[in-house]
Amino acid sequence: MINLKRYGIYLLRWQASTPILAVVTAALVAYGEWTGAIVANLIGGLIFFWVDRFIFTSPALNGEWQVKEDVSCIDCGKVSRGYRLVRAKGYDKSEAPPEFRCEECSKRKARELREKGVEV
Repeated sequence: MINLKRYGIYLLRWQASTPILAVVTAALVAYGEWTGAIVANLIGGLIFFWVDRFIFTSPALNGEWQVKEDVSCIDCGKVSRGYRLVRAKGYDKSEAPPEFRCEECSKRKARELREKGVEV
């Protein structure tokens, strides 16, 4: 499932890179178009690596999940890969005993939490 908040922030970040790279390229046009493009991309990489890293790894933008193999689902008892939402905005089970769910039950539980306003 696509995290629309994370995707929207990434698209805004992408748009923010345009004026920065355009200014650098324009400032270095006297050194040739390739030089300007190379330097602009290096500067963009130095800046936006950190921004992209935050966008794609920040738990503030998404729930923190724990995945474990060969567990018994707390809801249906099926033994399979288990999923557990540990932390999300308005939800913190980091100190609670782990309750893993199979994929089907985990999706159902996530829907229930979204209905309660938790940003899963």
